[in-house]
Amino acid sequence: MLGRALKVLEAFTPDHPALRLSEVARRAGLPAATAHRLLREFCSWGALERDDTGVYRVGLRLWELGSLAPRGLGLRERALPFLEDLSQITRENVQLAVREGTEVVFIERIAGSGAVPVLTRVGGRFALTATGVGLVLLAHAPAEVQEDVLSRPIERYTPDTVTDPDRLRHLLADVRTHGFSISERQVTLDSLSVGAPIHGARGQVVAAVSLVVRHGSASPHALAPLVRTSARAISRALG
Repeated sequence: MLGRALKVLEAFTPDHPALRLSEVARRAGLPAATAHRLLREFCSWGALERDDTGVYRVGLRLWELGSLAPRGLGLRERALPFLEDLSQITRENVQLAVREGTEVVFIERIAGSGAVPVLTRVGGRFALTATGVGLVLLAHAPAEVQEDVLSRPIERYTPDTVTDPDRLRHLLADVRTHGFSISERQVTLDSLSVGAPIHGARGQVVAAVSLVVRHGSASPHALAPLVRTSARAISRALG
């Protein structure tokens, strides 16, 4: 029954945040009667909400529960003052992310005034291989995680996305050597991202911060000191 319940929750995605009973049943692969019973129980508990037209959406109870994750709200609260400082100094996009398995999960994003549009959102997931924060987190991930990611087909977002595993290995080695990542036109053709690692109390990399600017507006090596300074400040706050 727990597996079926989780399938109901998994039916809701960023592309499908509002669903009717028939859609939930189809996406979860469940009989309509089973889906209806589970939806009723979720609504009673507050995990889901149903409006007057019969459309279901994720409820606030799940948001409350998710906010207790230590790598979410706790990290965000400690990092936010430094993210805001970086945003005010640059007036560009600032992002904070962690690794979950073989994906990036964004836990904060501050959009600068007039900054280049980005594809990421808070709570959203992305590949480790293309973004500034993703390259940082992959570079410092266990060897088995790196090999798992590099052994799979690597998604291409633009003609400049690096999809060759050997080239990616060199990029990851550069990240470890220089202490920051550069993702140039890899996610969108008009963006440049520079990321840096955030270290936990025991010295391990627990998150990454990045600055995303319009491509051609600044040199990545000019941005790197700003991003690394913010990352070190957040690391000290965590320690």
